[in-house]
Parts: sequence; structure tokens; C-alpha cells
Amino acid sequence: MKLARNIIFCLTIYYGFNLADAATLQIQITSKVSGENLQPASFRYQTSAGETFSITRVSYLVSDFALQRNDGSWLEFSNSVAWLDFDANRNSIWLEKIPAGEFCSVRFLVGLNTNLNHADISQFPAGHPLNPNLNGLHWSWQGGFVFLALEGLWRNANGEMDGWAYHLARDTNATRITLAAPLQITNETKVEMDFDLATLLNAPRPLSFGKDGPSTHSCDGDPISAALVVNLVGAFRIHKITALTDAEIAVAHPKPLYLPEKFTPYQFQMSATFPIPDLPRDNPLTVERVALGKTLFFDKQLSVNSAQSCADCHVPEKAFTDGRRTARGAEGEFGTRNAMPLFNLAWKKEFFWDGRAKSLREQVLQPIQNPIEMHETLTNICAKLRATDKIDYANLFTAAFGSPEITAEKISLALENYLLTLTSFNAKFDRVLRGEEKFTAEEQRGFELFSTEYDPRRGQFGADCFHCHGGPLFQSQSFANNGSDGAFTDIGREKITGKASDRGKFSVPSLRNVELTAPYMHDGRFRTLEDVIRHYSTGIPRSATLDPNLAKHPDGGVPLSDTDKRALMAFLKTLTDAQFALTEK
Repeated sequence: MKLARNIIFCLTIYYGFNLADAATLQIQITSKVSGENLQPASFRYQTSAGETFSITRVSYLVSDFALQRNDGSWLEFSNSVAWLDFDANRNSIWLEKIPAGEFCSVRFLVGLNTNLNHADISQFPAGHPLNPNLNGLHWSWQGGFVFLALEGLWRNANGEMDGWAYHLARDTNATRITLAAPLQITNETKVEMDFDLATLLNAPRPLSFGKDGPSTHSCDGDPISAALVVNLVGAFRIHKITALTDAEIAVAHPKPLYLPEKFTPYQFQMSATFPIPDLPRDNPLTVERVALGKTLFFDKQLSVNSAQSCADCHVPEKAFTDGRRTARGAEGEFGTRNAMPLFNLAWKKEFFWDGRAKSLREQVLQPIQNPIEMHETLTNICAKLRATDKIDYANLFTAAFGSPEITAEKISLALENYLLTLTSFNAKFDRVLRGEEKFTAEEQRGFELFSTEYDPRRGQFGADCFHCHGGPLFQSQSFANNGSDGAFTDIGREKITGKASDRGKFSVPSLRNVELTAPYMHDGRFRTLEDVIRHYSTGIPRSATLDPNLAKHPDGGVPLSDTDKRALMAFLKTLTDAQFALTEK
């Protein structure tokens, strides 16, 4: 569940003063270019070298906030941290329980102090800004976080479109910002600040994609990283200080829905290396709801002709896919998209290939009602379940919700509960991490390729897979154009957002169990893993929305030898979890 306001991190501190005299400070940072609000994916910007470019991603971490008193001392908020992201509309930091008084400056880091940067990521709660499943900025297997991720496209000297990606990381690149801010803290206060990306890229050390290079990952001695650090200092400006409105400080507190007096908490299982998931607080996992959800998942009565269950398109032994290019409905009609696997959904925020559902409970009801899929009404389903003598649904609903009443909402909550329990974390890869097994030489080479940038300018020749499929979940929360097409018959994410910048973008799936989930891509066009690797090596066409991390590579993709392709495939097979290849679940 989302909070009513755009909370990034609320820091509560106690100094022994009267909390009635305490206040809240909101710092709101807006991404701008030369003083104007950022227009994402628009080719309206130029570097000082005259290169035309767009910006598609602005995502960064800020921390260690402090307020300076008029006597020169500082009120420090130790280990305070926020994740800001333009696309996610995250632009605010909230500091709470601030003692009344006068302050003259605000200070913070772009980046993290050493302790935070190298903390155990598995311990951060689901809503914490350093939970890697939330921010997508953890530096994968290299350790630490990306402090700042800027990405986009640019036109090179030949007029061709390439990608650029500037990722600032490493302890030495955390950058302190200090700004004058005359604050009289007596009530709820808001400081509006600008982050000017033109300054970041152009002054005082101008950057050129052609001359300096289109990418950096903060390697030691990297001149692009050094320029970004210098430019950051002047990129933030305060332009307005006002009082907060009541609406801006309102917070929602969701309560559990239909929780019976007696229930059995379900023991959620996950790897110790996984980030903590944001499980729905109003639909807590219980043994009774999971059991009902599983029964519903395998019940063919949910389709119009009682001939198809959810499990027919999401077969357990195929990692809950169906092995078809596109999904087949209850009445024999085929859809246009591939059936997605159903595991580790507890870490997903948006569902379907185009992200049109914002929760699992919303997602599960759509295939049931879709005329090409199960083609049934929710009213009919409830009537069927009440009338059936095959399953005692009255008792199942009573145990799960405290009442035998069968409703579409309760069906969605039960299915959500069951699907959240489908976690995958015991592949060979995980056992290697735990020291229980070892990679073969070929698998180790594949892992190195997977986790290494392709950047010949710096002597790196990896497969560059980790950008989109990084971390222990091997997925991201993003949507990307992966170069499947140059022109699009399926516009993907654009149909949902209405943004031309989202054309041809689809959800980035997890690569766990990828050996079991053929065929591949949103339309199932690739029959084998070999076909997929070949695509990323030689088959990527350029288009206006091609992901910058692909667009920065040579035409066609990342060139890999046949030996390296086999090694990469060998590593991908170490992500297979045996329990997702079993008939019984």
C-alpha cells in the first residue's frame, strides 16, 4: 500500500525537548535543465560541445542531512537518507521532530557515507530508501550503491543515435552540498530546491559524450566521475521556502481487510541475500488465505466454460509459464503476449508486460474477465463457487476471512496471498553463494561476462547483462525497449502511460528459472536461450526509445565469441530452481 504523500524517508529524533514545539521540514528537489523543468526523453538539450541529447533517467541517493544554527553549530540527522527518482515522482525528503529555532543553512551528501554504502542490504525494510528492490541503485555483486544514475540518448557526429549512461558510485565520490537557507522552524516548513542537470553536465567542467565517452561506472581515476563530482556542488539551488499544507502532511494507515479472530500467520520464505519485500499490510499472509488462494488458482470454474484454470497458462513445472509463444484462452483463442512466470512477485510493483496493474489483487481479476483469456464475469464466478459441491468453499472463505461470504474482492485477496508465497531462491547460484557448491570454469566465466560492463575504452569486454537484470532477484522494476523491434506493432508501456517515450517498452523479467520459461520476450519470438543471446549480440535494431544501456553499444549489440555465448548460457542455467521444475507444488 502506498502512503498518501510522497514520503521518501521520515527521520524521527528525540532531544529531550517538548515534542509540542517540534516541527516537520520537507525538502522538495525538482529536476531542471537550465532553470526549466526537465522534459524526459526530449531531444531539446545540448552539451557545451553542441551535442544534442535527451535525458531518460534521473535517480539518486542523498543522505546525512544537517541544519546549521546561527551560532555556526550543526543539528545533524545521522544516517538520514532518501532516494529521489524523476520517473517515480519521488522528489521529497521529510525531516521530523525538529526542535524550534532559527537555522541558516542546510547540508547533505549526494551519495552515502561509508557505513551506509556498505551496509547489509538484506536488513533494510521494504519502504527504506536503501532497499535495493525499491531504488534499483544497488551496485549488484560489486558492492555498494550507485549514488547517481543519469541516462539518455544522444546524436553522434554522424547524426546517429547512441545511448549515454553516467553512473556515479564509490565512497570517494560522495559529494557534500551546503546551501544557505534562512529557516525559522516553528511549524511545518517546506524548502523547494532545484537540481539543474545542465550545470551537472556542463559547468565548471564540461562533458562531451563524443570526447569524454558515453558511459562511466566510477572506476578509479575516471575523469567523467571526477567532473560530475566537481559539477554537483553548483547544481543545487534553493528558490523558495514556504509553510506546508495539511494535505502535504497527511499519512494513510491501512488496516487489515477481513481478518478473522483466529488465523495462522504464514511463514514467508526468502533468501538471506534478498531485499525485504513490501508485502501488503492490509492483506497479511495467513495459512488459511494461502490455502484458499491455491485452491482457486487450480479451479477451472474460474473460466467461462469451466475448462481452464489459472494454472493452465501458468504451469507449475514450467516456472508457472505455459511453453507457448502466446497464451491460449479458455475458448481456444490466442492472445498477443507470452504468459509471464509467477515467482518472486512479492518484489514486483507493477504487473503484466505493460505494467497496467498496480497490485497483484488487481492483476489476478483481469485474465478472468478478459474475453480472449478466461472470459468469465466476477458475478458468475462467485455464483459458481457458492453452488459447487466439489469443494467446501464456505469453510475455506470462513477460515480465511471470518465469513462464508464469497466476493470478488476476497477472491482477489486470496489469490494475491497465494502468489506472494511463490518464492525462488535455491538455485545452484544461491548454493554457490552459500559456499555449498562451486561454479564450473565455464559457469564462472559466464558470471563474469554477465556482471561486467562492455566498455572497450576502459578495457572491459563483458556482456553487460547486470544493468537490467542485476542483484539477487536478477530483475528490475523498470520497463525497457530491449531492441526487439525497430518499428512496433505492439507499443507496450506507451498504451498505459500515453507517453511516446514509453513506446516499445515492456517489463524487465527476472532471469531466475529462465531455462524453464521458453519461449522468450513479450511475444515469445525467441524459441531458445541461444536465440536470446544471439539477439543481444547481433540483432538489436536502433529506435528512439531503445534503452540507453543498449544504445551505447555497437550496432547490433555486444559482440560475443561463440565460447563466451556458451559460457553465458551455462551461467544462466545455474539460476534454475529445481522446485519450479516439479509437477507438484
